[in-house]
Amino acid sequence: MSTEKHRVVVRRVAAHGGGGHGGGWKIAYADFMTAMMAFFLVMWLLSNTSPKQREGIAEHFRMPLEVALSGGEKSSTSISVVPGGGMDPSTRVDGEVQRADAEDDADADRLASMKERLDKLIENSPVFRQFRSQILIDITTEGLRLQIVDSENRPMFDLASAQLVPHMRAILREIGPTLNELPNKITLSGHTDAFVYTNGDRSYGNWELSADRANASRRELVIGGMAENKVLRVVGLADSMHLDRSNPRNPINRRISIILLNHRTQQQIENENRGGGSAGAGAILPARSKPSPSPFLAPTDNLKVTVKGSPAPTHP
Repeated sequence: MSTEKHRVVVRRVAAHGGGGHGGGWKIAYADFMTAMMAFFLVMWLLSNTSPKQREGIAEHFRMPLEVALSGGEKSSTSISVVPGGGMDPSTRVDGEVQRADAEDDADADRLASMKERLDKLIENSPVFRQFRSQILIDITTEGLRLQIVDSENRPMFDLASAQLVPHMRAILREIGPTLNELPNKITLSGHTDAFVYTNGDRSYGNWELSADRANASRRELVIGGMAENKVLRVVGLADSMHLDRSNPRNPINRRISIILLNHRTQQQIENENRGGGSAGAGAILPARSKPSPSPFLAPTDNLKVTVKGSPAPTHP
């Protein structure tokens, strides 16, 4: 049998591209479309977020690198879910804002507890029980507000005078020590009704009378045991803010308003009164917040400023 070598024939077929030069372009096009969809989705999300949310998103991507470059904790010893250490951007809050929020929450809890304390005191005290209808307590954006209102048959002051009647003295002296239980400072506001005060002296009217009544109330609170440095502001508002706006001459519009300020309002008033040292000792700046809505409660913004005038004259 003859030994014949077998030849191995290798055929090389040249690739012939289709009309689109093969199918590789489809993969590239799919990647491109996916990237464009992701891009437009990101743009849409950013257009529907607030500047604060966008800042948080940017911080999410920025923080790990910053921590790593500044020599932060090792990822192996960090409790953060973000490699490189540092705070978790999902829970990261500016330090001052976080502290302020915590203070506001704690302050609100203290004022709410004080409101319950005053409600119980009024209900259980024989001094207060008979005057319950004349004492209004509520929480406003400024703090805890306690209003002692006049009534037609039971006024708080002598007619057209800043002289307190005995039961008003008893109420204020009973309240005074209770206000010391919190470090918050207070403001006192005097209000009159719409009757125009006239005694022949044009330099003395409802503005001066309301300021004198507020200051007389302050003195009684101090006599009752309230710390004298607890008062931050005493103002007279005359008849500019009615409790019963439908009837400006209603006796309940004559009232004394005591506000146990929350931390934020107290700080705002103190900072504004400093005014870089330009505000005088007697300057009174307006409050900028509104009380909780009530059918008879008037807003407490845009307070008018009054300068205390001459002492109240003697009236019959």
